[in-house]
Amino acid sequence: MRSLRYFVNNTDRILGYAGEHAVLILMAVVMAVLVWVSVGILIRNNRRMARGVLGIASLIMSVPSVALYGILVTIPGLGLSRQSAVLALVLYAMLPIIRNVYVALNGVDAAIMENARGMGMSARRILFRVQLPLATPVILAGVRVSVVMMVGIATLAVFIGERNLGVLIQQGLVRTRSDMIIVGAVLVSAFAIGIDYLFSKLEHLLVSPGIRGEAA
Repeated sequence: MRSLRYFVNNTDRILGYAGEHAVLILMAVVMAVLVWVSVGILIRNNRRMARGVLGIASLIMSVPSVALYGILVTIPGLGLSRQSAVLALVLYAMLPIIRNVYVALNGVDAAIMENARGMGMSARRILFRVQLPLATPVILAGVRVSVVMMVGIATLAVFIGERNLGVLIQQGLVRTRSDMIIVGAVLVSAFAIGIDYLFSKLEHLLVSPGIRGEAA
């Protein structure tokens, strides 16, 4: 009851935090998709390079988020800024996106690839007309995991100056206010669940029933 009353009495402020949270996530997602999908495409035919890139991505993923934020703010030109927050989220998205792109592109049936080559298609056309369309479900799954993960990690960006939903949890802990903590935790959870649902719908829109393995 206290949590509901707190939400009603502070709706405008909470919506402002939610908006900042959404903007931060959107910026990071756009950058992560542009960068890491491109990297995944570049390493698709180079197993040695892929091992190196995925090894670096795994190492970054193993670094605690608070520690990564702390490292980034010490870099000249970043500091306590949104750039540090966005960069941290982009780095955490590296492994799931690159791994899924690499696995999906290399998982296209060899017979399909041979047929495409037999039709005289160039490597570029095969990539954009055959491999990427077939790999889309797996690539989207990687992006989906990354975005849901970003929602939670973004809450910790309050320690480097962000004013998002993490403020409710952080201030609730400082003030021993369970109502603030509950409101913040519920909204962050709802945010993640909502994004996961939107991505499931996006997959149905972008991926043809045949590729999904469903009846047309």
